[in-house]
Formats: sequence, C-alpha cells, structure tokens
Amino acid sequence: MKAESLKILVEKIKGARSIAIAGHKNPDGDSLCSVLALAQLIKLNFNKDAICVYDGNIPDMLDNVPTREKMKYFSHVDLSRKFDLVFVLDYGTKNHIGGFMPAIEGAKFVIEIDHHKNDNPMGDLCLNDDKSAAVGEIIFYIVKKLNWLRDETVNNLIAVSILTDTGFFRYSRKGSVLRAMATLVDDGVDIDYLANLLNNKPRKTILTEAAVVSRTEFFNHGRLAVATIDANDYKNLDGRGETVLSLLGQIKGVEYIILLKHQKEKQTGVSLRSKTQPINEIAEALGGGGHKCAAGAVVQDSLENVRAKVLDLFRGVK
Repeated sequence: MKAESLKILVEKIKGARSIAIAGHKNPDGDSLCSVLALAQLIKLNFNKDAICVYDGNIPDMLDNVPTREKMKYFSHVDLSRKFDLVFVLDYGTKNHIGGFMPAIEGAKFVIEIDHHKNDNPMGDLCLNDDKSAAVGEIIFYIVKKLNWLRDETVNNLIAVSILTDTGFFRYSRKGSVLRAMATLVDDGVDIDYLANLLNNKPRKTILTEAAVVSRTEFFNHGRLAVATIDANDYKNLDGRGETVLSLLGQIKGVEYIILLKHQKEKQTGVSLRSKTQPINEIAEALGGGGHKCAAGAVVQDSLENVRAKVLDLFRGVK
C-alpha cells in the first residue's frame, strides 16, 4: 500500500462532511463486516458517522455481528444526495453493486477497497489487493500502517470478515492473513465465540441445504459435482449456499463444484468452486468473475439453459 494513497485516504476522510459505505449486493461476511468495521474506524479515529448501506439480503447467520443494526437498506437512504465521500468495498465488478450505484455515480470522491481482480475499477482512489484473502485483511493492514485506533468491535468485525471469506482458513493462500488473525487474537478476539455467533441459521435453511446436497449430480467420473436450488428452495436459502459448497467440497474425488440457483424467472446465480484448479475463466465466460478457485456469475437466463451452458464449458476441463 503506497504511502501517498494512504495520505489521500486520510485527507478525504478528514475533509468529508458526508460519508457512505457499501459492499456488494447480497453481502456475505466479508462484505458486511468490512463495511461495519470501516464505519467504526472512521468514528473512532475521526469522530464522523458514516452511513452503511446494503442491497439484497443479509444472511441470518450474520444477524448477531457487532453493529449489524447500522446497516440500512438502500431504499431507506437518500442516495440521490451528493456524498462528499463514498466507499465501495468487496464489490468485484459493478454488476454486483445493485441499488448503491446512484451514490457512487453522484459522489464527489470514491474510494474502493477490494480483493477481487477487476480490470475496470470505479474508484478515484483504489486500495485494492487481489492477493489478500479478504477485504477485512486489507483494512487490517491499512489500520496498522496508519496506526489507527482499533476497539473490540473493530477487531471482531475484521475477524469475522477473515474467518468467513477464508472458510476458517481453509482457503488461505498467504501467511499474511494468519498473521493478521494472530494479532487480533492477541488483542482479545475469541475465535470460538465468533464461530458460535455465526451458528444462527433458521431450521428451514439447514433442511434445504441438506436436501440440495442429497440431490447433487456427479459427472466426469465423480470429479464434477452439480447442485441445483430451484425457486422454492431458493426462498429458504440463507445467503449464497456456502454450506452446500463446503459439504460437496468434502467429498473424496470431487475437484469442481457448481451450484445453480434459480433466483428469478429468467435469472440464475452460478457459484463455482474448485479444490486446486483455476475456475475463474469459466465464471468470466458466463459474464462473472472471481478468484482462481472461487468464482461466480449471475446469468439472465433460465436455470435449465444455464445448466446446459455450464456443463458445456466444463467439457474440456480435466
């Protein structure tokens, strides 16, 4: 992180009279907790209140994270006003932003903090690192370099951000995220407490996830698992189906996992995971993107058509 970029970050926060922060639509643990952590940091270090905004649905498992009540649904916030400063975190591509877009387009200055590879960033200042495991990790090291104050709320929010986006470190690729968590633990974070905090799903969600896993189809001699969530099941889904992806990833011999979600009549969500092989190019072919082993897309087509297209893309994959 360049010193000049961090200097601009501080100057823009100091000079702003109005600040809004948002992540991607249907926020996960990293998106939600990074937004809340940054807002708390701005309050602690600059005595300014930032508006935290989201679009879509927040998983029930995140209901008990610190300061969750500060998140405001985008239609309940006047986003037509010209904010002095807007932060967009963990957004991936502009297609994933949703209802917060008017605030970005009308802002006097936009700062983005992201860990996704993106060839078309939107920020006037980009504090991005696609090698980081989570936006929470990037924020942790920004705070460290600027010597900002952190309190218990910030520490727990950053920890949840990291824990959820790394699958409790299963997807960690660098030691930096482990060193960040070690510091947070030394400062009082209780990982066991946070894990229990996240055990907060409705019964119908667990039963739906189990049913989806039981109906999974297997191809390519068992190396490819394809799970489908129909319209009825999607109503009971908590978040993006991470539990389904995790369970299928535990099966011996499975390398690739596809989760298809019937979100609307002509809209299908696609989540892609692999254990070791690149999978982001397949997501890009569907109009999405993501990381090497974890990617996804939203396709404006029926579930049946998207399923056929995804399977066709996998024909040449070993």
